[in-house]
Amino acid sequence: MPFRQSDLLRRLPRLSWPRAGAATDIALLRRRYSDLFGRFGAAPEGAVFEQGQIGPIKGEWVRMSSAKPARLILYFHGGGYIAGSPQSHRALVARLCQAADAQAFVPAYRLAPEFAYPAAVRDGVDAYRHLLGKNLDPRLLVLAGDGSGGGLAFAVLLAVRNAGLPMPAACATMSPWADLSLSGWSVMTNARSDRVLDWPMLFQSARHYLKKTSPCDAYASPAFAAFRDVPPIMVHAGSAEMLRDDASRLGDRAAEAGIPVSIEIYDGMQHVFQGDPHVPEARVSLQRLGQFIRTRTAIAQPSAAGPG
Repeated sequence: MPFRQSDLLRRLPRLSWPRAGAATDIALLRRRYSDLFGRFGAAPEGAVFEQGQIGPIKGEWVRMSSAKPARLILYFHGGGYIAGSPQSHRALVARLCQAADAQAFVPAYRLAPEFAYPAAVRDGVDAYRHLLGKNLDPRLLVLAGDGSGGGLAFAVLLAVRNAGLPMPAACATMSPWADLSLSGWSVMTNARSDRVLDWPMLFQSARHYLKKTSPCDAYASPAFAAFRDVPPIMVHAGSAEMLRDDASRLGDRAAEAGIPVSIEIYDGMQHVFQGDPHVPEARVSLQRLGQFIRTRTAIAQPSAAGPG
């Protein structure tokens, strides 16, 4: 019988979580997210983490000893826009870097409610703009993220396009939260099967982030945006998660605009299942994402390496 992530996640209710209905206090919400990050496990051998800063944006460099230094992932961590950090996602980002043969910069973008929308988007665009200012070939740069960080990656992609900046090579995300209005059908149909998220947790996170902004604003909820003139996209999600339809709707937006897109829904998997190193599907997904990143950045490798 194949291993299923849902079997492993049966342990989660034994964690000391507050009741979902009581998770209106920001400290309790952050505690819930912190408990979820704990399943990411240890970083792979050979991973190096260094504090860094790109222009005004602080963050962390993630490097694998065997990775090509020219290929870069600008990675946005998840956490409902209210929690998480480059440190909380070290293991997940390092495993993606290993699969993609790349290094990453993970911005410590500003979190709500202290810094509400659009602070995170502005930080992401600033990081991207300053990377280009360091003469980085955008054909070697990929935007990526998980959960809310996946939604943020798409928001930054749209802002970069609308600002007329050179576009990155691709965008690759895991379980992106792309609709803060929570209007996806799977939010209801998967409410029982999702062992990671619940409606009060998502609703309160969105409320802290958006303040008085409409949840249908395209930079807050890229599922409502037009995807013309963006690079190829890959999105992975789990069939059991509430945000499954966010992935599908991003695929619809890309297909409507004629953008090359691959949406992969993994049967029985939960939100950001790639973070669990014990799940076989997680390894498959990361390898697929890594292959996509390598393929999309391969065109620039000869010129980046120089003659000979």
